[in-house]
Amino acid sequence: MTGSAPSNSPVDYGNIGDGHSSDDDTNDSHNKGSSNSDLVDGFVEEYVTELDTLLRGPARAKSRLVEEVRDGLTETVTAHLREDEPYERAVHRAVAEFGSARELAESFQRELTVAQARHTARAVALSAPFLLACWFLVQRLGSPQEAALVPRAAQLLATNLATVAGVAVLLAAATLAATGTLARHLPVPNRLPLTVAWAGTASSVSMAVAALALATASVLAENWPLTAAACALAAASHAVVAGSARACRRCARLPSDAPALP
Repeated sequence: MTGSAPSNSPVDYGNIGDGHSSDDDTNDSHNKGSSNSDLVDGFVEEYVTELDTLLRGPARAKSRLVEEVRDGLTETVTAHLREDEPYERAVHRAVAEFGSARELAESFQRELTVAQARHTARAVALSAPFLLACWFLVQRLGSPQEAALVPRAAQLLATNLATVAGVAVLLAAATLAATGTLARHLPVPNRLPLTVAWAGTASSVSMAVAALALATASVLAENWPLTAAACALAAASHAVVAGSARACRRCARLPSDAPALP
């Protein structure tokens, strides 16, 4: 036979006789999808920016939560658009499912407050051994002549530093346990983050006092290079603990149903 072989390709009946090519349909669909994608990206970016402004807590933990919301919200809006929902309705449905940025911040803030309490507890625990080292140096300023210059003040300061260090270690350990392993079985006490914040503040004040005492002692002591180095470390530790304690106080004073105002 001389006839041509029948084609196995399916026939696109939707384009027969409509005067509109499939290439045009493809271009229109691509342009519409690109436009919706830009709109979704802009909406999600605005949403997560507001959420990030409302939240308070450790930068890493907050960034993780914000990125999770960014990915989830983008997927939700995109899924509604795939169902041929208009853009405005897709956004409205996604916000109804997630809640507003302020509502979401209210539910996230407690988690971030506990994370900040753990961060502060670790900072306090790491500073406690140095407080004990300062206590050791203050008690042994050098020769008997040097010790005679500040005997009573040094003893009082050494006692204070040792007390703060002991309490700080105990509270930090309890906090890490209560917000870690024990949190799987027992609720975290509501007042714990604020307690940790004030413990961190007390520890940072003690570090500042230690730095001042060591700076004075370095002038009087024979081993002044060692004492001066300890003074510098005390000042650096004070800055670290004070910053973490300040952030913890801000989080602890922020109720979980009232996110921070920008």
